[in-house]
Amino acid sequence: MKLLITGATGKLGTKIVDHLLGRISADDLVVSVRNVEKAANLKERGVEVRHGDFDVPNTLATTFAGIDRLLIISTDGEEATRIRQHTVAVEAAQAAGVGLIAYTSIANAQASQNFLARTHQVTERLIEQTGIPYVFFRNNWYLENEQATIDAVRNGADWLTAAGDGKVGWALQDDYAEAIATVLTTDAPKQAIYELSGPLLTQTEIAEALGAVLARPVTVQQVDVATYADIMKQAGLPDFLIPMLVSIQEGIANDTLAVESQDFAQILGRPPVVINDALERLIKR
Repeated sequence: MKLLITGATGKLGTKIVDHLLGRISADDLVVSVRNVEKAANLKERGVEVRHGDFDVPNTLATTFAGIDRLLIISTDGEEATRIRQHTVAVEAAQAAGVGLIAYTSIANAQASQNFLARTHQVTERLIEQTGIPYVFFRNNWYLENEQATIDAVRNGADWLTAAGDGKVGWALQDDYAEAIATVLTTDAPKQAIYELSGPLLTQTEIAEALGAVLARPVTVQQVDVATYADIMKQAGLPDFLIPMLVSIQEGIANDTLAVESQDFAQILGRPPVVINDALERLIKR
């Protein structure tokens, strides 16, 4: 069975590939990357590296040829660009006759009101419409997304948030990667949709966990979104980034990520790494 991973040199993709190489032979793994040079280390490990660029559709026919299972890792960028890129990838996968399409989506994708959800809603439907068997990994929220806040707290700042009591199913990227690699190498995945979520926590609860790791209290500074945006601007963040950060806070406040699931435990035979241990790992980086 030939398994291909797109975006294999990204943060999540790199971790997925590492877990796959612990489960299957490098001869069975193919990666698709825009910059082949960045994947030199994978080539050295025996992985076949192919050039594939969602912005250059004619590269994908060769890239996806002879592939049994394809994982499309969702791209970064603004919504219209992502939808265009995903559409090209799905159409190329269908044309190439891949046997299964897997995709990294968002929690509760089809019903979600999260500002990021529409990209995933459109992509999931495109994949469903191909008639090809599929697996959607509906990833909740990577704990690494909070690295800047964690670092600020380590340096003496409060835990700043405009998300109120909204809950999030944080887990380490490595747990997501291991779960995805495990399903992709299963003979017959048990589900078409996996909701990958850690235990739900509020901002106050994650700050308390961080305080326990740091062995000191962490104060939570709850502000409204306008104040949050002003603080981000004063901190020197670029203007284009601030609306996205505000939207993340609003999405959490509206419980768009408050999705409970036991799929991690079902796949891995264990829950994701507990929040205190996960935070300690990020602090030691």
